[in-house]
Amino acid sequence: MTVALLVGFATATLAPGIHLVARRWTGAVLAVVPAALFVYFMSLLGPVTAGATLSEQHAWSPRLMLQLSLRVDGLSLLFVLLITGIGALVTLYAGRYLEGHPHLGRFFLFFFTFMASMLGLVLSDNLLALFIFWELTSLSSYLLIGFDHTRETSRAAALQGLLVTVGGGQALLLGFLLLGAATGTFEISQLSGLSAREHPLYPGMLLLVLAGAFTKSAQFPFHFWLPGAMAAPTPVSAYLHSATMVKAGVYLLARLSPVLGGTALWGTSLSLVGAITMLLGALLALGERDLKRVLAYATVCVLGTLTFLLGMGTPAALHAAGVFLLAHALYKGALFLSAGSIDHATGTRDLSLLGGLRRAMPVTATAVGLSALSMAGLTPAFGFIAKELVYEAALQEGPATWLATVASALTFMPLVAVAAMLALQPFLGPSRELPHAPHEAPAGMWLGPLVLSALGLVLGAQPALVGGLLARASPGLEPSELAPLKLWHGLTPALGLSVLSLAGGVGLFLLRDRIRAFLARLRLGRWGPERAYTWGLGAMLQVAGFQTRLLQSGYLRRYLLVTILTIGGLTAYALVARSGVRLRLELSDVEVHEAVLGGLMVLAALAAANSRSRLASVAAMGVVGFGVALVFLFFGAPDLALTQSIVEALTVVVFLLALFNLPHYQELSSRSTRARDLLISLAFGAVMTGLVLMVTQNQLYPPISDYFLENSVPAAHGRNVVNVILVDFRALDTLGEITVLAISALGVAALLKLGHGREAGR
Repeated sequence: MTVALLVGFATATLAPGIHLVARRWTGAVLAVVPAALFVYFMSLLGPVTAGATLSEQHAWSPRLMLQLSLRVDGLSLLFVLLITGIGALVTLYAGRYLEGHPHLGRFFLFFFTFMASMLGLVLSDNLLALFIFWELTSLSSYLLIGFDHTRETSRAAALQGLLVTVGGGQALLLGFLLLGAATGTFEISQLSGLSAREHPLYPGMLLLVLAGAFTKSAQFPFHFWLPGAMAAPTPVSAYLHSATMVKAGVYLLARLSPVLGGTALWGTSLSLVGAITMLLGALLALGERDLKRVLAYATVCVLGTLTFLLGMGTPAALHAAGVFLLAHALYKGALFLSAGSIDHATGTRDLSLLGGLRRAMPVTATAVGLSALSMAGLTPAFGFIAKELVYEAALQEGPATWLATVASALTFMPLVAVAAMLALQPFLGPSRELPHAPHEAPAGMWLGPLVLSALGLVLGAQPALVGGLLARASPGLEPSELAPLKLWHGLTPALGLSVLSLAGGVGLFLLRDRIRAFLARLRLGRWGPERAYTWGLGAMLQVAGFQTRLLQSGYLRRYLLVTILTIGGLTAYALVARSGVRLRLELSDVEVHEAVLGGLMVLAALAAANSRSRLASVAAMGVVGFGVALVFLFFGAPDLALTQSIVEALTVVVFLLALFNLPHYQELSSRSTRARDLLISLAFGAVMTGLVLMVTQNQLYPPISDYFLENSVPAAHGRNVVNVILVDFRALDTLGEITVLAISALGVAALLKLGHGREAGR
C-alpha cells in the first residue's frame, strides 16, 4: 500500500518529463500506472471479501501521534478501486481531450497529485494523516479547477472551491483534535464510539467534523461551489464527480459513523441536511441547460441522498448508500466524459442547441443511453438495484417512514427527467446547425464512457460480482445482516414507488421548459448561499483594503508606531496578567557614576527627540549608544561593550554619509504629533523596564548559564564562554547573522556604486 501511494506521487513528479517524450501518447502511457494499481488492489478483493483487514504502519511523528497508518477494508477498497479504475480511464481520455495543449504535462502533474492524495485519504487509518491528504486534495483540486488560469471564471471558481473546502478543513482539524483528546488515540481502527459519544465535547466535535464533510461533499448550504467547479476541464469534472473529491465527505461520514453515529444529533443533522441537499440539487438540475451544470446539480442531489441514507443509519440504509455510491460513480463518470466528447465534437454544451447527434456519434449515444438507464433507475441497469434499495430503506425507517419515502420519491423523479434530457435531447430529433460539424470522438475518448456504462449494465445483470465487496463496505455491519443483491425483488412497495417515480419523471421531462422558465423567474442565485459567499468575499476584501491602507501606509514612522504599540501592548498585558509577579525597584545600590551615566543618556535621548538638526540628533543618539557600551563595561561584559562601541561608531559614520544625500531638514509632524510620540515612547520604555525587572527578579525557569560554564571547555575546548556560545553552541544562528550582515553590506555597496554611477552620468 505504501508503495502504491509513493508510485502515485512519483508519477505526478515524472508526468511533465514523460509528456516531453511521449507527446500525444502521454495519456495512454500514464494510464498504465492507475491501471496497474487497480489490478494490484483487485488482488486484495478476495481476502477483504472474506473479512480480512490489511494494514501497514510507519512512524511519522510519534510525539504528535501522527503515524502513516494505511488500512484496507471493504469501504476503503471500494473507494480505491473507483479511484484507480476510473482514474485510468480518465487519464486515457484526458490525453486525447487535451491533445496538443502546451501544458498537458503540468495537467498530469496536478492530476496524479490529486489521485495519490485521494488514495492516501481513503487508505489512512490515522486521523491526522487523513487530514493532511484531505487538504492535499483541496490544493490539487484548486490547481485542476483553475488549470485554464487565463480565464477569470476559472480562477474565480478555483478560489471559490478552495475557500469553501479549506475553510471546512480547518473545522475538520479541530474536530479531529477533539476526537483524539476524547478517545486518547488518532487511529481510526482504535477509536471507541462509546468514549466519543459520551464525552462532554461530543456535540462540538461532531459539528466540526460535519462542517468539514459537508463542505467537501457540497451539502447545503455549501452546494454552490460544485457547479462553479465546472470551469475545470471535463476530465477533471468527471473524476471529481464520479470517484473522488466530492465523495470524500461521504467517505468520511461513512468511516466515522461507527464512532460518531447512532445519536439523535448525528441522525437529525445528516438527515436534515441531506434531504435539503438532494431536493435542492434535483430542482436546480431541471433549471439548467448546460450539460455539465445539469450533471453537477444531479451530483449534488445524489450526494444529498447518500448523506440522508447515512443519517438514517439502519443496516438497510447503510447498505443502500454503498450500492448507490457505486452506481452513481459508474453512470456519472460515463455521462461527464460523454458530455466532454459532445462539447469537443460540436463546440457547445447547450441542450437547447443540440439535437440529431445519433448518426454522427453512435458510440457516444450508446454510452449515454446505457448510463441514462442506470441514472433513471430502470431495469436491468445497476442503478435500478440501487434505487430499489433506497426505497426499501426508506420504507423501513419507522416513524419517519412517510418523510423518507416522500423525500426519496421527490428526488428520483427529477433524476428520471434529467436522465431523459441527457439521453434524448442531444441525440434525437432533426440535425441542427452547430458551431462544429459533429463527429464521433476518437477511441481514447469513447472507450471510457462505453466501459463504465457497460459495466453498469453488467453489474445490473450480475450484482453478485460486487455483492461481497459492497456488503463489506457497509460500515459497522456484517454481511450476514444484509440481504444479497438481486435484480428482481418481486412486486413490492419499493417497485410501486419505482413506477411512480418513473411516471413522475416523464411528466417533469415533458414540462421541462415550463419548469426551467419558472426557476429562471425565481432567480434563486440572487438570495441563495452563493450570494452570501459573494457578499462575504467582498466584505473580506474591503476589510483587507482598509487594513492595508491603515498598516502599510508607506511611511516608516507609521510602521514604527504600529510595531511599538503592538509589542508594547502585548507585553504590558502579559505583565499585568501575571499579577503574582512582584516588581521591585532598588535604588540603594546604584553608584554615583552609574547615576550620572544614566542621566546623561536620558538627556541625550531627549535632545535627539527635540533637535531641529539631523547632525545634532545623530550625535545625541551616539551618546546613548556609547552610554550603553559603558553600562556593559561596568557590569563585566567587555566583549559586548567593544561590539557595541564598534557598531555605534559605524552607525554614526553611516548616518553622516547618508545625511549628504538627504534633502534639507523639514518638519513634517505637528507639535501634538510629537507630544503623542513622546508619550508612546515613554510608555514603551516603561513597559520594557518592567519586563527587564521582572526577568531579573523572578526566576521562572532554571538558568542555562550553568550548562554553558560546565560544557564550554570539555565540549567546545574554549574558555571564553561568550565566544564558545557564538561559534559552537549556536553556530548556525551566528552563521545566519553573518550572512545577513554580508548581504546588507553588499546591498549598501551596490547602492553607493549606483549613486556614483548616476553622478558620473550627470
